[in-house]
Amino acid sequence: MTLEQLEEKFTRYEIARILGARSLQLAMDAPVLLKMSKDEEEELNFDTLRIAEKEFESDVLPITVKRPLPKKSEKQIKKLTEEEVKEKLEKKAEKEKKEIEKLEEKKEEIEEREEKEIQQQGEIMEMANPGDEDNLQEEKVSEEA
Repeated sequence: MTLEQLEEKFTRYEIARILGARSLQLAMDAPVLLKMSKDEEEELNFDTLRIAEKEFESDVLPITVKRPLPKKSEKQIKKLTEEEVKEKLEKKAEKEKKEIEKLEEKKEEIEEREEKEIQQQGEIMEMANPGDEDNLQEEKVSEEA
């Protein structure tokens, strides 16, 4: 196989991993899988990486690549019609409205309880009226005089 055909079969990362692993094996005195003359070995300068490249290009390496692939699902996805999508959205909106109503009811209950507690403790302050301020100012003036 040519290098171009191998690049179509493997990614550049897989090629790098294969060459690195084989080069390491050759550096640890693994037998060379190609029949090479002494001249060819000297030409490659006994470089394990170059020898591994030659073996890889001649497709004699007993190295396999396992790629993790996604598992195929036996379930087929059903495409929903626009009506079904609308129905689901409406149901979802109804659920959200109910949840909001429940939260509002709880909030009202909590406010009512707090008001009752305040009334029982007697700490209610009355709302001020605009006329009350006039009365206070008249009292201050009369006290100063």
